[in-house]
Amino acid sequence: MKTYINPSRNSWNDLLQRPLFSVGELESQVQAILTDIRTSGVHAIRKYTDKFDGVFIRNFAVQEQEIEDAILLVDESLKHAIQVAAQNIQKFHETQIPVIKRIETTPGVVCWQKPVAIEKVGLYVPGGSAPLFSTVLMLAIPAKIAGCKEIVLCTPPDKEGKIHPAILFAARLVGVTKIFKLGGVQAIGAMAYGVDCIPKVDKIFGPGNQYVMAAKQLISLGDVAIDMPAGPSEVAVMADSTANPAFVAADLLSQAEHGPDSQVVLVTNDASLVEKVDQELALQLGKLPRKAIAEKALANSQAVVLTDVQDMIDLINGYAPEHLIVAMENYLQVAEQIVNAGSVFLGNYTPESAGDYASGTNHTLPTNGWARSFSGVNLDSFIKKITFQEISPEGIINLGPVIETMAAAEELEAHKRAVSLRLKEVRNE
Repeated sequence: MKTYINPSRNSWNDLLQRPLFSVGELESQVQAILTDIRTSGVHAIRKYTDKFDGVFIRNFAVQEQEIEDAILLVDESLKHAIQVAAQNIQKFHETQIPVIKRIETTPGVVCWQKPVAIEKVGLYVPGGSAPLFSTVLMLAIPAKIAGCKEIVLCTPPDKEGKIHPAILFAARLVGVTKIFKLGGVQAIGAMAYGVDCIPKVDKIFGPGNQYVMAAKQLISLGDVAIDMPAGPSEVAVMADSTANPAFVAADLLSQAEHGPDSQVVLVTNDASLVEKVDQELALQLGKLPRKAIAEKALANSQAVVLTDVQDMIDLINGYAPEHLIVAMENYLQVAEQIVNAGSVFLGNYTPESAGDYASGTNHTLPTNGWARSFSGVNLDSFIKKITFQEISPEGIINLGPVIETMAAAEELEAHKRAVSLRLKEVRNE
């Protein structure tokens, strides 16, 4: 990691630049694939699956027998772990079920908001360098709680045209209705347009690489809604002298191993901690199967030493990390001042891995600074809210003159007349 000691505020944005390609660099390539999928349909998705995943798929739909056979291959201890995680995720997201409240804004005028599930949702689950069966839980469980009628899952096949058994077990456990062997831009395009047996959905969810992110952003311009602009994973750790260097290094590496374009950041007021963490990084890195990937990510990562805790807080709020670990003595006080972060992990014994898998919170979070304006995936992500209003004769008498006055001021005579006619009737004029 590159280390910076008390850098000036006007340099913070530059030194914390994320290692991302701009969407513009990918746009023409991704748009060409999407256009081909829209016009050529199943022939295009077969072509690109063969090209990018190295396998020719004739039938993209996963059959019932394939699921049954795959479930038998999942170790019982892993099944149990997935079930426990699913229960915790279910518990947490069930607390988000909205309550309908009818409000009388004026005597005789009642308004309320009704949550309605998005009917068809598409879930993208990466499966390239690592089978992210945890993402199945994070996306399908809130979709099921919300009441989505159709939950479509796309995930890349391996070289044999199969999906990792744990992904299929998780999908069956949480109620996914259709599963397809399809990844990358071709999966996003198929769910956006409807191709062959893959239905067109109303909203697409899920993380992915730069190409998947670009595809999601392009199809969101006019074809289908998306959850958020989600790209490579990132974590920031705020730490002081009370932090455990081994824990900090492990947390940084847990994100670095996601991919070479991931970013990890350490922000501390203890310069000696940086040296201790660097030593731990070297020690732990050598034991990782994904060492080469983590090394590339660390090359794009930084340690920032800031003497003042308020400066640490300000830097983090400006950076708006996807994940934030606060390993400080007064972590609760510090956390109260955090306003830009996807998910926050408090104290020395709360690793980011807990949120990735099993604590109950959702791990599909805004990256690349989007935590300034986006929430992570939650129950609301799968719901649209419709407002209702009911006005009685008493209500139109009370509120009608207000509406007439406002409509007249905006020179919208038909708006005013819609009220005036009703007032005339209820007043027997």
